[in-house]
Amino acid sequence: MKPLMIFISAAVVNNLVLAYFLGICPFLGVSKRLDTALNMGFATTFVMTLTAVITWLINTHILIRFDLPFLQYVAFIITIASLVQLVEMFIRKTSPPLYRSLGIFLPLITTNCSILGLALFEALREYTFIESLFFGLGGGAGFTLALVLMAGIREELEFADVPESLKGAPMTLLVAGMLALAFMGFAGLLTV
Repeated sequence: MKPLMIFISAAVVNNLVLAYFLGICPFLGVSKRLDTALNMGFATTFVMTLTAVITWLINTHILIRFDLPFLQYVAFIITIASLVQLVEMFIRKTSPPLYRSLGIFLPLITTNCSILGLALFEALREYTFIESLFFGLGGGAGFTLALVLMAGIREELEFADVPESLKGAPMTLLVAGMLALAFMGFAGLLTV
């Protein structure tokens, strides 16, 4: 039951984007079109899940065992960068149109602080292997949910009568703030 609660908590209650404000750059940059946001969300979910599993293995079997916890940041960043390179090469070979539509934001998954935050939270909370797996999946699902919600709203706003002074970035930031407020309504519902 605890892994399911961890998944729900990471996806909704403690959403990395809307509750902790991690990963804002791709959240704002890739959320103009729903299809692009969904694809970016899937790529990030894949990287987050693999990151959660691999960083758990590295942290548990190398860093803690050999009393090297001060190397967590370096080890986690190297892991994330390697995984993103693999995902980028895979997408470039299998779907060139998707690769072009994600543009610069695909390699920027490497510097997406929500992925590093996920790895650090996982180590701090001392999750088990299964709990880490569900935390990675939940974090990715929450990231995808935030991107898709934002993209859907932004697509609808293209047809709305928005005052000229609020078009573009101001409206995007207002919507992001309202989404964050809505998700903060879930705060405290789950503590895992």
